[in-house]
Amino acid sequence: MEYRVEELAQAAGLRVDTLRFYQARSLLPAPARRGRVAVYGDAHLERLRRVRELQREGFKLAQIARILAGPEAADRELLLALARERVGERTLTREELAAEAGVPEPLLRAAESAGLLEAVVVDGEESFGESELEMARAGLALLESGFPLQKLLTHAMAHAEHVQEICDAAVELFDAHVRSNTDDAEVTEIFQALLPKVTRLVALHFQRTLVNRALDRLRGKDEHRALRAALEATEGAHLEVEVEWR
Repeated sequence: MEYRVEELAQAAGLRVDTLRFYQARSLLPAPARRGRVAVYGDAHLERLRRVRELQREGFKLAQIARILAGPEAADRELLLALARERVGERTLTREELAAEAGVPEPLLRAAESAGLLEAVVVDGEESFGESELEMARAGLALLESGFPLQKLLTHAMAHAEHVQEICDAAVELFDAHVRSNTDDAEVTEIFQALLPKVTRLVALHFQRTLVNRALDRLRGKDEHRALRAALEATEGAHLEVEVEWR
């Protein structure tokens, strides 16, 4: 079947400008020409449906372009696993995120501007995964405990910047020393096994460092009573870090 651009957009449930945008991003092959008329076929419609399906799974457009270009099977499976981990089992609108987390929408937007929360765009609509919900709840708990918003955001931005650099280096290590020496069929399975271990390692290290620095502060002030209470608290502390591969 042949479609003009308006007919293809209607069949795919998209706006014409969205279709043209996909084409400009190499997500949609160029149409055939009948004189000055652009003509699309069923393959174009199927491609658009595939793009929307991948968007719903949480992929960004650059990732979708890579998949549609025909990556290796192992790469595609790993990309799918990463997208599912990124989004989780469900997505929420910003309004739903604010309601479930108990956080005002302006505060969520401030966190987005700071790069602490990131929306996934699906069919032109911004949505958030379950990880953003947990982060929003944790941030609200910190604010309610007395941390000033501006200083908390400043520290969180600095932390996020360093974490991104470290994660980029970790991905490079994985590619160079694990992925390059592993059978394609095992790459995704190994990544799935390593993710919770790395997450726990980082969380435990952060907790230990934070506790030790706090204890050093108390020692420096010679606050024996507070130090004794802190030591008792840390001796019984047990960090729970759960990472489920969805």
